[in-house]
Amino acid sequence: MNLITTFKPISMGLSQSRTYLFGAIFILGNLLLPQLCHFIPDGGKMWLPIYFFTLIAAYKFGLRVGLLTAIFSPVLNCLLFGMPSLAILPVLLIKSSLLAGVAAGVAHYTQKLSLLHIAVVIVAYQVFGGMAEWLLTGSFMAAVQDFTWGLPGMLFQIVGGWLALKGLAKYEF
Repeated sequence: MNLITTFKPISMGLSQSRTYLFGAIFILGNLLLPQLCHFIPDGGKMWLPIYFFTLIAAYKFGLRVGLLTAIFSPVLNCLLFGMPSLAILPVLLIKSSLLAGVAAGVAHYTQKLSLLHIAVVIVAYQVFGGMAEWLLTGSFMAAVQDFTWGLPGMLFQIVGGWLALKGLAKYEF
């Protein structure tokens, strides 16, 4: 199995209807996956499901689709399901936006896909997002919660994200 592959990310403009179509598909994924994870006690904290489809959207379809997914997913989840709560919504918006930016940037500049590339994306958004959370909340423990509770979710993002992106790499959109 080839662990490092050449990867062709797609950059879509805001004037293209397919930008919004793909954004809607990934937002829907980010609405459904958290609902499944919340059947498990503390499943949201453990599996970090709100980030998964943002990773895929941004790495494959670029910054615009990634940011649409990153912003609308947490807001719609908050409005429709009350999770995340309004209190932590700003933190999730920051982390999701960082994830979209880093994923799109790594994909664009490296034109490669590997477990290491995805791991770099995940660690980067978590570290910088954690620093932002610490600044916003004043709580170091809240800032590192994803590195303690969320380790299974981070590992799922790395392996699951790599597998999903490897599958999508075959297709021209």
